[in-house]
Amino acid sequence: MVGVTAYGTYVPLFRLDKKVIGGKGEKAICNFDEDSITMAVEAINNCLKGKDREMVDSLYFGTTTSLYKEHLGATTIAMASDLKENVYAAEFGSSLRAGTAAFKAGIDAVKAGSAKNVLVSAADCRLGPPGSALERNFGDGAAALLIGDTDVAVTMEGTYSVYNEIIDVWRSDADRFVHTWEDRFAIEQGYLPSMHQAVAGLMEKFHYKPSDFAKVVFYSPDGRRSTQLARGLGFDIKAQLQNPLIDIMGNTGAASALMLLVATLEEAKVDDLILLASYGNGADAFACRVTENIDKIRGQGLGLNGNLASKRVMTDYLKYLRWRGILPIEKTPGPVAAYSAVAAKREYDRNISLHGSRCNACGYIQYPPQRVCTHCYAKDQMEPYSFVGKKGKIFTYTLDYITPRAEVPTVTVEVDFEGGGRIQCYMTEVDVDRVEVGLPVEMTFRRYTLWEEIALREGVYLYFWEAKPLRA
Repeated sequence: MVGVTAYGTYVPLFRLDKKVIGGKGEKAICNFDEDSITMAVEAINNCLKGKDREMVDSLYFGTTTSLYKEHLGATTIAMASDLKENVYAAEFGSSLRAGTAAFKAGIDAVKAGSAKNVLVSAADCRLGPPGSALERNFGDGAAALLIGDTDVAVTMEGTYSVYNEIIDVWRSDADRFVHTWEDRFAIEQGYLPSMHQAVAGLMEKFHYKPSDFAKVVFYSPDGRRSTQLARGLGFDIKAQLQNPLIDIMGNTGAASALMLLVATLEEAKVDDLILLASYGNGADAFACRVTENIDKIRGQGLGLNGNLASKRVMTDYLKYLRWRGILPIEKTPGPVAAYSAVAAKREYDRNISLHGSRCNACGYIQYPPQRVCTHCYAKDQMEPYSFVGKKGKIFTYTLDYITPRAEVPTVTVEVDFEGGGRIQCYMTEVDVDRVEVGLPVEMTFRRYTLWEEIALREGVYLYFWEAKPLRA
């Protein structure tokens, strides 16, 4: 039996009120220091909460918004997720089906015996042209699923895929924004026939009828196409169709189908049969069965519903455009640091994996890692210590009103971790009026931004860990 053994998801804290761009509802938007890589790390940390990360032997990442043309984002995610070095890391892209392509590859790898536990993550942060329907529909988010053959909570009963060579939604190497052809052509020649063919093919191959499914989860390019599709296939719209959440978080691209699957699993019952289908130059369809283990994997972190409920609504459209780098930014003059790939490589353990050290002589925990213990002065008796997933409290902080960062004032904090250790770092998603000594915080993996001189040197994106208030 192969299937899902754990799940996690991530929706950014900020939502853009669609009224400011001529729409209804809200869309989830990345903070200025977030992207697909950082969101995937958040979803994975949610998925692996309480689990031994040593058991993961493969990581498959699906996205259409990878930052590099030649550099694997999956390796950055693996290191920031504190996975062991011999994990097989691979990336799926160039299609909205990248998320379910990674999902299917993970299932096939475990079935074939080439992997025992495959971690699948999908994240997207797509840009529509300002003022377009795409801009109104697109949202940002991520999902993560652990695939294995032990304690399976959702078994995989069958899959069926079709391809469709069509230019309906596309973005070339030279494009910043996603393009789409005329809506009727894209829907009637692309989305509807491909999804219909994949779902009908799955039901015919495995002898299912519409009434066999407790829930159907369809990727939907907007708020109504999944309804049209479900009705055409004979499903009960009110009882069976998962809400695509377009007016709540937006269309999250390659992550959409897996995020909606997580939403369904949060309310699924034992023995429910779930139909999952996603689109992108064709379609993938899956039949999944919920087992008695489903209750064991619920309640990890906020879940999708908790992420959606925890939000900060923004109505400043110009600020949103600056966050996305669409509007020019006036930079504050500041110190310029040179980038060195050699120096960065030496410090990946502490900067990407968030590793400190623990003294074997006295047990004292420190960050960054040290050769000499500052407590008992023992030398070269340190072992690596991971701070991933550790919560902490603010020991002290400073506010900087003259800063090149997007947030003014910049909040720099010293955080005391539970169990020992202290780090100095930036604070993000901060409400300055609520910052105080003793405030509970957690660590979040973030990217340096366009505001910062060090953000993109020699074409290299830089990441580090920051503190943020606990989301509730």
